[in-house]
Amino acid sequence: MDNETSSAKNIITVKVPGTSANCGSGFDCLGLAATIYNEFKFTFLEEKRLTISAVGEGADTIPNDEKNIVWQSARLVLERAGAAEKFQGAEISMNNRVPMSRGLGSSAAAIVAGLIGANAAVDNHFTRNDILKFATEIEGHPDNVAPAIFGGFTVSVVDKNLVHTYSFLPKIKLKLIVAVPDFPLSTKLARQVLPKTVPLKDAIFNVSRASMLVAALIEGKEKLLSIAFDDALHQPYRTKLVPGMEEVFTAAKKAGALGVVLSGAGPSLIAFSAANRRLENDIAAEMVHTFKKFDVQSTALILDLDTRGASLN
Repeated sequence: MDNETSSAKNIITVKVPGTSANCGSGFDCLGLAATIYNEFKFTFLEEKRLTISAVGEGADTIPNDEKNIVWQSARLVLERAGAAEKFQGAEISMNNRVPMSRGLGSSAAAIVAGLIGANAAVDNHFTRNDILKFATEIEGHPDNVAPAIFGGFTVSVVDKNLVHTYSFLPKIKLKLIVAVPDFPLSTKLARQVLPKTVPLKDAIFNVSRASMLVAALIEGKEKLLSIAFDDALHQPYRTKLVPGMEEVFTAAKKAGALGVVLSGAGPSLIAFSAANRRLENDIAAEMVHTFKKFDVQSTALILDLDTRGASLN
């Protein structure tokens, strides 16, 4: 019984929300966390032994060796806390609900989980801002890791290798209707279709709308959202990667959506609506139905905005 009790005390459980980056006009700077979660259990070991198991999304494709991004992230914290010799191995189990390679932050969830799990093992040696810095180093940008850590909507800026993030909750009660196509889309491919330069008018278009989006959410100006989510920097170039994307946007808006965006690099699309069960279901049905016209099977998720971010359970 003593051994069982000791083992239970050593188990660290981390829950991380799925996320979406860009939010339309906020290309590479805005993000949000949603109420869909991956859960991770860690037992850090003194012996050099690594056991990784997974159920749910991507369970058959996730590396179960030292290439695993959860373990790599955990090792970064252990090394920087001077605990890499103390904890040379781990038992890690994952319950994944966030779809992989669909623009919903599955890699960010894995990175954040590894960092926070290892940080708990070293008595929370690092602050959340430290965790954000580490996560950005690994991911390459803060768009998804910031909302995964802090929850809500996030605005992030990287300046001279420092990451600055502002997390806020909107005054508008929003529902997120997510249409998840049945095919993956790599971020690398989605980046390749973007131009290296854009017209000044497109830059102004996005700066004005991203600013309006943040102001509208903070002040609760629902009517402004119909234009604030619009984008000219990335979505127009990525439509060819997601069959029926423009038509799904149109269908969702006709069904009552306040705005529709490509989630991250895609292919998932998110419609934002006021909280109304019938309205949410109508938008979801129209998005799935319109995708089907282009031979794309999709699943609709109706989610809320996560307000907490990653947590230890």
